[in-house]
Amino acid sequence: MKDQRIALITGANKGIGLEIARQLGQAGVHVIIGTRNVERGMAALEKLAGAGVAAHHVHLDLDEQDSIAEAARLIGEEHGRLDILVNNAGIFDPHDGPPSKAPAAVARRQLEVNFIGALMVTQAMLPLLRAAPAGRIVNLSSALGSLTLNGDLESPYYSAQYLGYNASKAALNMMTVQLRQELRDTAIVVNSVSPGFVQTDLTGGNGFVTAEEGAVLPVRFALEGKENGGFFDPAGPTPW
Repeated sequence: MKDQRIALITGANKGIGLEIARQLGQAGVHVIIGTRNVERGMAALEKLAGAGVAAHHVHLDLDEQDSIAEAARLIGEEHGRLDILVNNAGIFDPHDGPPSKAPAAVARRQLEVNFIGALMVTQAMLPLLRAAPAGRIVNLSSALGSLTLNGDLESPYYSAQYLGYNASKAALNMMTVQLRQELRDTAIVVNSVSPGFVQTDLTGGNGFVTAEEGAVLPVRFALEGKENGGFFDPAGPTPW
C-alpha cells in the first residue's frame, strides 16, 4: 500500500459519494469512506466489496469536530498521509427559498454542513495532504453556487432561489479560491467541481444524470488534478 494512493470521501455511504468511492477504488486507489452513521457506512462497505473494492470506514460527523479530529488521527496512524480528499458530504433542505422566505435556521444549517463542515474536515486533513507527494482536494460544489449564473437573467439558475444552499456552495467555492492561494507553494491541488443535476436522495431522485455519470468529473479531478484553483462542470470551466 506504500505506493497506493489514499483517498477519503466524506458522505460516501450512498449516492454520488458512494459512486466516487467505487470508481476511485476500481482505479486502484485505497478508499476510506467517512460517514456519520456507522451502520450505513458498514452497509456501503459491503456494496463496494460487491463491486470489487476493498475499502475502509471512519466515523466522521461534520457536526462533531472531535469525530473529524479522530478520523484524521486514525488515517495518520494507519497511512501517514492522505493523497486525495473529496469533500462530498452535503445537504439540501426543501424548505429553503428566496431571501424573503428562507427560514434563517434552514439557511444556517446548510451553511454549517456544506461549508463549515467541509472547512473543518479540510483543516484536519491538511497535515496529511501535505505529507503526500501530490495532494488533491476536490470540493463538490454546484452551479447554484455561481454568483455569475445566479445573476444572469438568461441562466436557468437565475430562478433557482435557494438562499441557504446557494450561499453554502458559494462559500465552499471561496474556500477553493483561498486554499489555492494559501497552498500555492505546495504540491496540493484544489478545485471545485459541479457534477450536474444528479439523481440522488439530495435531489429527491430528480436530475438529469445518474450517480455513476455524476461521479466521473470529481473522480477525474481526484486522479489527475492538472488544473488548480478552478470551478468546473462536465462542459468545462464554470464562472464564479
